[in-house]
Amino acid sequence: MSTGLIIAIVIVAAVVVVAAVLAAARSRSSSPHGLKRRFGPEYERVVAQHGGDTKAAEQELTERVQRHGDLHERPLESAERERYAARWTTAQEHFVDSPQQSVTEIDRLLAEVAAARGFPAGAEYEDQVAALSVHHADHVDGYRRLHRVAQEPMGGASQSRAGTEEMRTAMIEARSLFDDLITPSAGGAGRHRAGVGADTGGHLPWSADRSRPKES
Repeated sequence: MSTGLIIAIVIVAAVVVVAAVLAAARSRSSSPHGLKRRFGPEYERVVAQHGGDTKAAEQELTERVQRHGDLHERPLESAERERYAARWTTAQEHFVDSPQQSVTEIDRLLAEVAAARGFPAGAEYEDQVAALSVHHADHVDGYRRLHRVAQEPMGGASQSRAGTEEMRTAMIEARSLFDDLITPSAGGAGRHRAGVGADTGGHLPWSADRSRPKES
């Protein structure tokens, strides 16, 4: 048997093995147990959205994995991370005086950061969120809440304290996804990473209520 033929056989065998491994991985990801493990709280949210119909929910999640599972997130340069972090800080500092404007800016910032990482552009919000749910399932719902609040202006003078507090809470929840997106990860996976702002204990270092002093 010639050397060339041996090499060809080895290459074909390697391709077959790789294809089998990828098929097995996709099968595991699409199984009910695999979907629950991969999506975590997002799995329960989608099941509830489908009125408890787990088959319909699992079909939707399987389609998300098929569309976005192979997406490779582009690492951010150090300068990019610093620029995005500075923009978050600026928007956060404006919250007390202009909560709606602050929330809108954060919503825009998250869409931009996600696009920079390789997710669908912010103009394709639903597709972007679907892709984020595949790779950052633990934190994507905070982005949804922030986007919903940002899209429902409450009006300056008529704005209630409850509305302002809701926006503040939405920003706190959205911070987890922001940290996940801009924090370098040795393993490349986005889930369960400690965030840039982890030392705040989950609270933004400011108050939405003028009657309370800013936290140090």
